[in-house]
Amino acid sequence: MADSVKLVCTWGRAPLVISATPQVNYLLVEAHPVAPPTTTAPLNFCMVLDRSGSMQGAKLASMKAAAQRAVDTLTPQDIVSLVIFDDTVKVVVPATPAGDKTALKAQIDTIEEAGGTAMSLGLQAGQAELQKHLAPDTIARMLVLTDGQTWGDEETCRAIARSLGAAGVRMTALGLGSEWNEQLLDDLAELTGGTSDYIADPQQIDSFFQRAVQEAQGTAIRQVRLMLRMVRDVTPRAVYRATPTIANLGYQPIGQNEVQVTFGDIAYNATSSVVLDLLIQPRAVGSFRIAQAELRFMPVGQATEQTLKQDILLDFTTDAQAGTYDPRVMNLVEKVTAFKLQTRALAEAEAGNLSGATQKLRAAATRLLDLGELDLADKAQQQADQLEQGAGLSAETQKELRYATRRLTQKLEE
Repeated sequence: MADSVKLVCTWGRAPLVISATPQVNYLLVEAHPVAPPTTTAPLNFCMVLDRSGSMQGAKLASMKAAAQRAVDTLTPQDIVSLVIFDDTVKVVVPATPAGDKTALKAQIDTIEEAGGTAMSLGLQAGQAELQKHLAPDTIARMLVLTDGQTWGDEETCRAIARSLGAAGVRMTALGLGSEWNEQLLDDLAELTGGTSDYIADPQQIDSFFQRAVQEAQGTAIRQVRLMLRMVRDVTPRAVYRATPTIANLGYQPIGQNEVQVTFGDIAYNATSSVVLDLLIQPRAVGSFRIAQAELRFMPVGQATEQTLKQDILLDFTTDAQAGTYDPRVMNLVEKVTAFKLQTRALAEAEAGNLSGATQKLRAAATRLLDLGELDLADKAQQQADQLEQGAGLSAETQKELRYATRRLTQKLEE
């Protein structure tokens, strides 16, 4: 039911002091399931894991242990499958109910490292296993882990991800170490409405696997879409996801003053939110409707879409002392800004604009320092110094900055 979900809209500054010129204000829109689903949906869960030669030793041991723990977390009603790939592919666990955990974990224990890296083979085999049990009343997820570059089949990987996304399968794409292609994993996640992330240490694999399973199991509402209809003289300049991780959503303009963003699936007691950068034209004293928010979603276990609407009002005043900033909203804005700066810095460094990249990295370091992110600020500053001296960015530091700033609003508990 719609009353099981809250839609909360909070201004960064309110009331707004009247000005003769247009003003920028930030709006935080949060969707939050507040009641557990009336029924749970079984998972259709496939792990696609890299077992190439570079995974030998601690990487492989940690990956196998994490996969076995993931199996322990599943219920007997869930379907599990496991595919390994190098430059060949093998289905270790065909799609099967996760009842006999001892047998499943014994199969995982047989995995050994071998060969090179051809990710598309693993994705194709994983897709085939998931398709055996795709159904409207199941939650389909693919968990991918790799530590290396896949060569010559990136577009095939993207095509498979596009097909998975169309079938309602969300992917969690995880890169281990520093030698994998972050742009590819980001694309795979985006094409499926999933997530991508960076694992620095093999000992962290288990935490990431557990999080992926638990988020899927906790799904309360699905196919969540937010429509925002602004009044005629309010212009949306940018929309960023704030939680669970920061991302530029590349919102879709529906009309001159309408935008739509996609949240995907949201777990019970979790929050998905966006921050909008709005340009608001001058108004007289009073309270005005600035926009209407409309949240559409499908509760787990139900076949009927629900809709939740809310008018978004903003007060205007002539009292210069009355306008106050909401600290939580503005803190999120600062974190989004740090993310934007480091994203643009890395893009400019890749394009060869070292001066622009250096400037933006220093600005990002300042923001991170203000936010109390001392370690990240120090790394951004160090990279700016290296660029200024003519040295390039290390692959490891690029990945750390890229993914750590995404997690500024909700860090993974290790």
